[in-house]
Amino acid sequence: MSFRSSIKCLFILTIIFGTACRKGQQEQAVVFSNDFEEGNLQHIAGGIITTFNNTRVMGRYNNGGFGLQLDNLPGHDLVEVSFDLYIHDSWDGNDADPDGPDKWTLEVEGVNFINTTFSNKECPYTCFPQSYPLNYLNSNQQPKTGALPMELPGACHWADRPRGTTLYKIVKRIRHSSPSFTMRSFDELYQSNTGEQLCDESWSVDNLVVKTINLD
Repeated sequence: MSFRSSIKCLFILTIIFGTACRKGQQEQAVVFSNDFEEGNLQHIAGGIITTFNNTRVMGRYNNGGFGLQLDNLPGHDLVEVSFDLYIHDSWDGNDADPDGPDKWTLEVEGVNFINTTFSNKECPYTCFPQSYPLNYLNSNQQPKTGALPMELPGACHWADRPRGTTLYKIVKRIRHSSPSFTMRSFDELYQSNTGEQLCDESWSVDNLVVKTINLD
């Protein structure tokens, strides 16, 4: 192949691959972001601000939760929701009545995208399995499966335990194109062994971010 032909082929390949790269690009826009340090609960229903591990978080919740409503979103094909989920104290995972199962749900536009259980009861002691990262009851995973490797104290009854709270990074991309967006997060917890239910099992959220994504 001549030098001129080689240059021509290289030019054509550059156009092809350049076009392919452009077609694979995604335009992202952050439409909501809150680390709760300012105590701002705009767009949130059922919001509660507390302090955990020297930072402000939204929660703690026990048999409750929050909702988020956003309007006037830019044109998009997907929505990405991400946040830090703290599971505090003695969650029992898939364990049956009277102390479980301990469920947590993420709902978007009325559809459950996560409906699972978490367990803080670690082996080899009281070892209750959890469903996460799958939905309840699709699996029996080891306690803390999918958690970030951090030692965090409990929030109340287990405040003296270095692994009393477990941190999960929740990231969910959802096909969505409406100019309005709604999500809810809530739990269903059982504690027959205590009158201090919030102190026995609870959860909280930090660094909540919602992005819209355009696909070319």
